[in-house]
Amino acid sequence: MKAAVCYEFGKPLVIEDIEIRPPAPGEVKIKNVATAVCHSDIHLVRGTLPFPPPVVGGHETAGYVEEIGEGVTGFEKGDPVVVSLLISCGECRMCITGHPNLCEYPWERGADSPYRNQKGEPVDQGFLIGSFAEYTVVHKSQVVKLPPDMPFDAASLLACGVATGFGAVVWRAKVELCSSVAVIGVGGVGLNSIQGASLVGAYPIIAVDVNDAKLEAAKQFGATHTVNNTEVDPIQAVKDLTDGRGADYVFVTVGSPQALEQSIPMAAPRGSAVWVGIPNIKDTVTFSPFPVFREERSIIGCWMGNTNLKNDIPKLVTLYQLGKLKLDELITKRYTLEEIDEAMETVERGEALRNVIMF
Repeated sequence: MKAAVCYEFGKPLVIEDIEIRPPAPGEVKIKNVATAVCHSDIHLVRGTLPFPPPVVGGHETAGYVEEIGEGVTGFEKGDPVVVSLLISCGECRMCITGHPNLCEYPWERGADSPYRNQKGEPVDQGFLIGSFAEYTVVHKSQVVKLPPDMPFDAASLLACGVATGFGAVVWRAKVELCSSVAVIGVGGVGLNSIQGASLVGAYPIIAVDVNDAKLEAAKQFGATHTVNNTEVDPIQAVKDLTDGRGADYVFVTVGSPQALEQSIPMAAPRGSAVWVGIPNIKDTVTFSPFPVFREERSIIGCWMGNTNLKNDIPKLVTLYQLGKLKLDELITKRYTLEEIDEAMETVERGEALRNVIMF
């Protein structure tokens, strides 16, 4: 199959034919139709995530079931599906207590990757998916069936960015009606936090970013106010829009240490800073613990929107079908696999919400 392989961090991806093995017991082979480009994929090819080259990135994908491994039930060849990096054993403490997004089983690929290059060398499967390729082999827990009329390009967005941003608001923080919300970073994840906040009736919903075009887009997704933090002090601006208190919930959907630090004083007394975006694994943050202690602020970690894949993805599909969840509007442009470097570069430059690779 054809794949985009990262052999050296920071260099163009190599489009080449690689080998893919059949699915093992408990696995499913997927024919990818659409794969979205996420900032995490860019982190991977820039070397700021722990995936050693050679590696195939990509983790927001939708397509058809191509082949089913031994012991897999509930799927047939030709089923339309969405595939996520969320993987679960169903047996550990986190899985059985309703948090499969935090599965404790030590999932990894490495030398056991289903991919090999023409030299016979293992090619790592980024995020346990590696969907910058025509096919992928994944664990059955990562796969969710779609209705036959669901567009694949829109469906691919559900695998990570939409579920993460929306879920941070609805499933992790459980934002209450008329709570004030600030979202720092309104890219592909942040816009979905705004959508979630709008759907649950939050007010005001304040979008904070450095990019005026993204701030304008945020209004279409439910933001009631916008703050360009290159023009004003974002902490003071959010306080001015919330009667001087700060926001009840501050969602940080970028991995910036500065944004993480700003989220504490931006939150109201008894408010919450919800950390959603993935930072560089080497990053650290520094802030005074006193405001957290004295005014009972909370810091909430959020991995993949606290999403229960099998339960929550169908809900997002239903909201899309009802016209209550914007997906098509998130897609800036569609690219071929050969154009993947351009697709990633425009996302990195802040010129796109979500780009999608079509096979």
